[in-house]
Amino acid sequence: MKKSLLATLILLTVSFYTKADEGMWLLMHLKKMNYEDMQKKGLKLTPEEIYDINKPGLKDAVVQLGGFCTGEIISPNGLMLTNHHCGYDAIQGFSSLENDYLTNGFWAMKKEEEKPVPGLFAMFMVRMEDVTDKVLAAGANLSGSQREAAMKAKMAEIRKKATEGMHYIAEVKSFFDGNEYYLFVYEKYNDVRLVGAPPSAIGKFGGDTDNWMWPRHTGDFCLFRVYSAPDGKPADYNAANIPLKPRHYLPISLKGVQKNDYAMILGYPGKTDRYLTSYGVKQAIEIDQPARVKLRGTRLEIMKKEMDANDAIRIQYASHYAQISNYWKYFIGQTRGLKRLKVYDKKLAEEKEFQNWANTEANKNKYGNVLNNIADAYSVLNKSALAETYFQECILGIEINTLYIKLFNIYGTLKSGIKDEATLKEIVEKAKPEIDDYFKNHTSIVDKKTMVAMLTLYYNDIDKSYHPKEFTDLHKKYKGNFTKYVDEYYAKSVFTDKSKLEKALSKPELKMFEKDTWFNVLLGFITLAQGNIAAANAEAENKLTEATRLYIEGLRKMQPNRKFYPNANFTMRLTYGQVLDYYPQDAVHYNYYTTIDGIMEKEDPNNEEFVVPAKLKELYEKKDYGPYAENGVLKVAFISDNDITGGNSGSPVINAKGELIGCAFDGNWEAMSGDIAFETNLQRTISVDIRYVLFVIDKFAGAKHLIDEMTLVR
Repeated sequence: MKKSLLATLILLTVSFYTKADEGMWLLMHLKKMNYEDMQKKGLKLTPEEIYDINKPGLKDAVVQLGGFCTGEIISPNGLMLTNHHCGYDAIQGFSSLENDYLTNGFWAMKKEEEKPVPGLFAMFMVRMEDVTDKVLAAGANLSGSQREAAMKAKMAEIRKKATEGMHYIAEVKSFFDGNEYYLFVYEKYNDVRLVGAPPSAIGKFGGDTDNWMWPRHTGDFCLFRVYSAPDGKPADYNAANIPLKPRHYLPISLKGVQKNDYAMILGYPGKTDRYLTSYGVKQAIEIDQPARVKLRGTRLEIMKKEMDANDAIRIQYASHYAQISNYWKYFIGQTRGLKRLKVYDKKLAEEKEFQNWANTEANKNKYGNVLNNIADAYSVLNKSALAETYFQECILGIEINTLYIKLFNIYGTLKSGIKDEATLKEIVEKAKPEIDDYFKNHTSIVDKKTMVAMLTLYYNDIDKSYHPKEFTDLHKKYKGNFTKYVDEYYAKSVFTDKSKLEKALSKPELKMFEKDTWFNVLLGFITLAQGNIAAANAEAENKLTEATRLYIEGLRKMQPNRKFYPNANFTMRLTYGQVLDYYPQDAVHYNYYTTIDGIMEKEDPNNEEFVVPAKLKELYEKKDYGPYAENGVLKVAFISDNDITGGNSGSPVINAKGELIGCAFDGNWEAMSGDIAFETNLQRTISVDIRYVLFVIDKFAGAKHLIDEMTLVR
């Protein structure tokens, strides 16, 4: 589950209290809002054992990983568990035809073999603080851009004060669409090293076919280690660094889970939109999501054909393909779920109730026009919505554009007239790792075909009023033959050849950008999207922002007895519930766990998604499961009714005693609308059973030294 541009909404009914299994709760409010209910569910810990700014607790074992996933510390030596798909980019980065870690897996048998991952970081939350009053007071009696500027200035002041004289970093984030604000202080560790990863036949077993599906048999995990300076402080990679001594790490339960067991998840959910109105749902179903599915599907088809034909290309594009594919299927499922669960109709009913409340004498002055303003805003924004989606998925989906964007700082410096050699050299040096990464992970064979397809689709599908002049001129010059243009561009441009680009950057000049045909077309698209369209939509965007804030404010006043939780925004949250089976449709029942038997049942040596490693089959045939089986049965995955989304990938699933029982990695197909509408009877979190993780590390990989680091509770 990775990052998503659209997310989620709450299903509200006429009289309702949020159920315990729905909600992404802020840790500092657990005691007053959730603790009693958590105890009823079975929790044995105190609130302070989960979150306390003065004493170690569960929150100190959970990290924000790389800005896209979650990880958890599972040993006193900084060993960290997360998902295989969260580490996939790192695994791919270390892979080659000679050392194909994607296919064969990787295990460091001693710490010297652990591989530093450039750019990967682990952030621990130190504390959080409600700063709502301070931020809102700064914007009091102001409106529009003045209000926004005053509040931004106050947030910057709060951040600075929170970290003054410390090595921490801080951020202030908006909650409930501008109704509340919280400060988060973090400790960021930049030395993170790859320790172990199973082969993709385990870590990605089931591939695209099983993605977002249950029953699931994927060993979706890998291991990293967080390193610190010798004094325990964060530091960039250095051979002298030592394994982190964490404030807390999670003990691991070998007992396993049973139906109705208490389960909670701490992590960093990325983005939801559960207070989205019917207007937003309609835009998602009719405009945005079908376009994303079409465009991503086209790119995936091109990549897959070349990846299947060439192992070097397979390794180059493995991570990129997986990222695109994950949310390609997600958007298919979300649209299906929104329609099947009649979310649009339910939102209309909710809005009717809100309007009745807003029309009362006490409320109409402030809230009476909120829904009308939302409708007016969408009537404007929908006009350019398809073009904006095509810009994001189609134009920015052209691979060479990722390189241009990485070089924008060089272009901007040259454009500003700076010619100082030292300054230019410094900027070029900073860009070199990005250039190396691009050319390592891309080939013109795939990129040219993708570029032709994306240009053709944009030209044919998007109204000409959203074609920048540079694009129109290009189409006219080549008489619509984008293949001819792309071939010529790749042959002539310095940006398509690494050696040519490096030579040009040895003494960069502005003309290398200005004379490049595609760079100028790209600038035209960016100007259109961020200039013309943004300017035309500015008033509607501002109206929607303010109306949405008032809508959520009004909902909370309308239902004073309801416990509201904020949308996900990649800050630490806790969700709690139970291990639970479900009925996806009439006459169909899904059990709450899967076993290794299911892996063998799915085996297909002729399908790369369902290949079973010989060593795994050998262990299965011998029933050599070590201490990780339960009554002779090795369980692989389980489901619970916890509330998660993208960003929660890799989050720890924790039992009532604070022990690790699993690692969350996915949601289920029947509830794909969950980022917009939580469905209590269908929503399930899919997690790999921690005992299967230990089995793979110990019996399959022979890396028992890693098990010996952990605290196993038998």
